[in-house]
Amino acid sequence: MEMPLPPDNFHILDTTLRDGAQQEGLRLSVADKLRIAGHLDALGVTFIEGGWPGANPNDTAFFVAAAQELQLANSRLVAFGSTRKAGGRAADDPLTAALRDAGTDYVCLVAKSHDAHVTHALRTTLEENLAMVADTVSHLVEHGKHVFVDCEHFFDGYRANPGYALEVVRTAAEAGAEVVVLCDTNGGMLPSQMGDVVSAAGAVGVDLGIHCHNDTGCAVANTIAAVEAGAMHIQGTVNGYGERTGNADLTTVVANLQLKYGWPLLTDQQLAGLTHTSHAIADITNQAPHTRQPYVGHSSFAHKAGLHASAIKVDADLYQHVDPSAVGNDMRMLISDMAGRANVQIKGEQLGFDLSDRELAARITEIIKRREADGYSYEAADASFELLLRDELGELDAPFGIASWRVLTEHRPGDAEGDTYSEATVKLVAHDPELGPKRLAVVGEGNGPVDALDDALTQALVPVFGHVERFKLVDYRVRIMETGGTDAVTRTLIDMSDGDHTWTTVGVGGNVIESSWEALSDAYFFGLVKGYGRPQPIQ
Repeated sequence: MEMPLPPDNFHILDTTLRDGAQQEGLRLSVADKLRIAGHLDALGVTFIEGGWPGANPNDTAFFVAAAQELQLANSRLVAFGSTRKAGGRAADDPLTAALRDAGTDYVCLVAKSHDAHVTHALRTTLEENLAMVADTVSHLVEHGKHVFVDCEHFFDGYRANPGYALEVVRTAAEAGAEVVVLCDTNGGMLPSQMGDVVSAAGAVGVDLGIHCHNDTGCAVANTIAAVEAGAMHIQGTVNGYGERTGNADLTTVVANLQLKYGWPLLTDQQLAGLTHTSHAIADITNQAPHTRQPYVGHSSFAHKAGLHASAIKVDADLYQHVDPSAVGNDMRMLISDMAGRANVQIKGEQLGFDLSDRELAARITEIIKRREADGYSYEAADASFELLLRDELGELDAPFGIASWRVLTEHRPGDAEGDTYSEATVKLVAHDPELGPKRLAVVGEGNGPVDALDDALTQALVPVFGHVERFKLVDYRVRIMETGGTDAVTRTLIDMSDGDHTWTTVGVGGNVIESSWEALSDAYFFGLVKGYGRPQPIQ
């Protein structure tokens, strides 16, 4: 199949700060929006839609702050608003004035293009709606603004009354709109339905854009279909944020257009920042990254089956549709009971170990499969896997050894419900690099048994390894592996960080405290083996 040629002028408009912020449970402060805008600018999107000045105080404050603090190198800021009110004049409309005063050269107006929305939602006539579009667009153009018009509910409106939907497009174009954007506001379209409708709108003779929601799970595919039909302006959000099921995910759309069509939308360096941008914005929005998100997800290039690994060992492209580094991601080899020798060899190489000896690799593979059968999982626990490798290779210099541990939890009379006290005792031998073995016994306290064990272990290790004070437990996950009442097999995963590195360990036991202790002690063990937490030398 011959790929379509890119148009002479192509726009990427990101609306994470406006439409994406309408997602349930997502709220952005002015500072959040400024930080996100910085990431979008570094990525190289053409336009950043900042919000609706005049409609809410937060967006108004953002445009004021942006004028003072936001230095954009690649992108241009867009203010969003609506056509004037029915029966009025754009010159007198306060929301139109807010768009004039937002400090942006570009404005995006939303206009009704579905006849039923005009009569039922706006409660005005079809003729007055056209006048509202013409008046508002021409007024802003006269004041030096570049105007885009979002035709809300365009596809539903085209189904109901194609003549009127197209008349809205024509009116906006004749009034001076540079791009008219066709919006699948309800997200109900399918890719096979896009081409004819976009082509019909294109016959009006104006540059077209596309804005898709994901209610059918087709927002990305619909966007691509619209581009193939002639749209030269795409709108979407990073990570597909947005109300209901979200908007078209720009990380996927852009990667598809650049890597599959060969369109040079971003520089190679900018495209290689796609994964970083996705994850950085997820952190700012406090949304957990979607691990299976195309291109940028943690699992996008993760391989588990032994058959895959054997092929990848010969040629990585055999089971990957693009080079992960092109979008700033990495291939990951998962270690599980489905793993073969090739998985273990590749994963070992990624961690810096020579596992070219087939017998050695086969032996480690069998050990892993036995441990997986007992409930361990090394897919997300690279630190535990590396400890296992080091042990089997005879390269594990133990920084400490556990003599014993115990934990007590009590609930005192008069304490509030859920208010418990835990005390843990840890006895260990720390191997001081200069003074040799040092026996230590420490009592720790905490809000629960794991917190108390963490406190005791830290106290015991600090006298010998002072930098463990930087080790912080940042995530804790428990799963019951087998139903067996109170003695069910339990798996615990712990994420530990020193501020510069984060690593994951796994523990398995007959109860949550046993499995947590194994994961916790291995987390400290691994951090010390790797030398994490030590002050970095000044360059």
